[in-house]
Amino acid sequence: MGKRRSKKGKTVKNNPNSADTEPEELTRAPHSFVIHRGSVGRTIVDFTKDFKKVMEPFTASSLRVRKKNVLKDFAAVAGLLHVSHLVMFTSTETASYVRFGRFPRGPTLTFRMLKYSLSRDVLSQLRKQYAFDKAFRNFPLVVLNNFSGEGAHMKLMATMFQNMFPTINLTKVNLDSVRRCVLFNYNHEDKTVEFRHYGIRVTPVGLSRGVKKLVQSKVPNLSRYEDVSEFLLRGDVSESEAEDDGESHVTLPQKISSRGNIQDGQSAIRLSELGPRMTLQLIKVEGGLCEGEVIYHDLIKKTDKEIALINKRREQKKKLKEDRKKMQEKNKQEKEKKKELLKQKSLEGIERKKRELLSKDDMEVVKLVENTKPADDDDDDNDSEWYRREVGEEPDKDLFSNQRSTGMKRKYLPKEARDRRDKRPKTDFRQDNDRRTKNTFTRNNNKPTSQNQKRFGKNNPSAFKPSFGKKFQQKNTK
Repeated sequence: MGKRRSKKGKTVKNNPNSADTEPEELTRAPHSFVIHRGSVGRTIVDFTKDFKKVMEPFTASSLRVRKKNVLKDFAAVAGLLHVSHLVMFTSTETASYVRFGRFPRGPTLTFRMLKYSLSRDVLSQLRKQYAFDKAFRNFPLVVLNNFSGEGAHMKLMATMFQNMFPTINLTKVNLDSVRRCVLFNYNHEDKTVEFRHYGIRVTPVGLSRGVKKLVQSKVPNLSRYEDVSEFLLRGDVSESEAEDDGESHVTLPQKISSRGNIQDGQSAIRLSELGPRMTLQLIKVEGGLCEGEVIYHDLIKKTDKEIALINKRREQKKKLKEDRKKMQEKNKQEKEKKKELLKQKSLEGIERKKRELLSKDDMEVVKLVENTKPADDDDDDNDSEWYRREVGEEPDKDLFSNQRSTGMKRKYLPKEARDRRDKRPKTDFRQDNDRRTKNTFTRNNNKPTSQNQKRFGKNNPSAFKPSFGKKFQQKNTK
């Protein structure tokens, strides 16, 4: 039995009712594009990769961006892929910037990156690194701090950061899926936003260090101790437990896959930073996707008259754009009409030239040919009637049929061409053997060998006689 075909065809891929379609929960969840535009340094490229990891699993992690791609390309594809947000990193000679935008019509928030550090730099400073791949299978929690303030820009910042990540249903949430946390902290004094990314761990409380190792299935080193009781009853405590207070202790409502944590038992929440870090400053808020009305600007402030002038110019540009589109459509229609007229004129001119070149008699013949239609069936009927009258018998079915079978693979050849072919009959093995012996005689200067003499004999009339050319015969006659 051959192997079954595992590759799916186009009909299965394009079928909306197939089993591979995503459920509504996933399609409604906010997805994002994380890209960098323009000439940026190596650190910004690495930072985009780290930020993609933060936004996983609802981001295009394997997205490839070319220099030819424009922002409109991403906006055109966003609706098909259920992408709702855009994170774009850029850099200039003075500073680096990040833009958070919403598809398809904005708004867009532009931040200046005052400070930033990659995830590898953050992990290198930690004493214990808790980076694991399972944490990135689920989306992180979002924590917003100190975003209560006056102004539309504060509300826009809070809603943008909150809506970039999917919401959590407290009644259906599984605690095993909560492994990461994202923190946005706003500082009113500096007007900056601090971004941090943490990994969440849950450890049991009220156990000594030795017992905790045994509970978590870690093999301890007992070479320093004479008895196991010394290892279990020692009073040393880890640094995290010594600094720990009662606020981090929680009673678990569910069972967690980590060892030592029991349902309705006391456990402590530990945070370990995964990176990257950012310190941002809000500069501009735009109404559209990287364009449109400027709602807020931190550096430039304009009066009401200047804002009114800018709005008028924007409206004029929109009107000009609409008028240009209408003119283009009209021009297209006119061009198509002109093409059709030119086609008709050219056809009429061709017919006119034909009439001029042909004589009157030829024109009458052409008209007769055009009016009359070929009737093959009538010709066949006339031939069959003539055969009945003259011969007195009915003709065969295929006698007057001019139709040939169209399913022939080889090219049809008439009988004369087929007879011209050189069809040589196949010779017997003995005839071939005699031919080979003749060739050996002619090679050896027409002198038979001893074996050939035995075979043919000297006095044998049927012995081999060499054939000489005409020149040789003329010399002998002289």
